[in-house]
Amino acid sequence: QVHVAESGGGSVQTGGSLRLSCLASGHAFNSYCMGWFRQGPGKEREWIAAIDSDDNFIYADSVKGRFTISQDNGKNSLSLRMNGLKPEDTGMYFCAARFAPCPNIRSMASSAFAFWGQGTQVTVSS
Repeated sequence: QVHVAESGGGSVQTGGSLRLSCLASGHAFNSYCMGWFRQGPGKEREWIAAIDSDDNFIYADSVKGRFTISQDNGKNSLSLRMNGLKPEDTGMYFCAARFAPCPNIRSMASSAFAFWGQGTQVTVSS
């Protein structure tokens, strides 16, 4: 049974920083892709960052240069460091996993990931 859980959300002012964490347990696959998604108020869920088992990472243009994804394989943990936060970054942030290589960036959709956490709220005030 694969279990994914996020933590670290909170409220900050514009320009502030937050670090989200994700723990994935119950798997022992050599090839995987872990991703971060978010869903703002009244918006569809969007992909923002992903990293694979070879430490290759990719970002959506909306967060490139501000967010950093990293992982600690020994602890099955994933992090998302968010700097320069803006009000439009507000939303529920989700960690997701798939036990296959990361999809092509144009195919980085929710449907490509099989396992999800419950989400953690990030609120950025102006």
